[in-house]
Amino acid sequence: MVIEKAEKADLRQILELQHLAYQSEAKLYDDFTIQPLKQTIEEIEQEYVKGLFLKAVDMNGKIIGSVRAYDENNTAYIGKLIVQPETQSQGIGTKLMNAIEQEYQGMRFEIFTGYKSVRTIGLYEHLGYIRFKEQKISDKLSLVFLEKC
Repeated sequence: MVIEKAEKADLRQILELQHLAYQSEAKLYDDFTIQPLKQTIEEIEQEYVKGLFLKAVDMNGKIIGSVRAYDENNTAYIGKLIVQPETQSQGIGTKLMNAIEQEYQGMRFEIFTGYKSVRTIGLYEHLGYIRFKEQKISDKLSLVFLEKC
């Protein structure tokens, strides 16, 4: 597996992987209208222009993971860490997080996830992130915000 910067041509495959990866989150919250599942190709293209996308590619050239970030006011806002469901728990998410942090060295990092996403929160805390805020989105969903300075 190799981690590299994603090209604009990769966005459709990343979006498809995102829709697949977020199925488990939708089931966890019993809400299939969450933003990652509704995001369109046009919206992901707008995100691509704003920041940086990294991809994890297997030996066959298939994208099996991705993460994205943008910086503002000396903070790198990291979003949508996704890994192919069949390849989860193999360190791909950790490698993607380490790689995105390398791209934004010297900055404060911020990321969020749903409050029921215990494994994801555990991963972020293992990587040195600390909870600093919770935000209620709906009756079913609250977000946990974590930071690393």
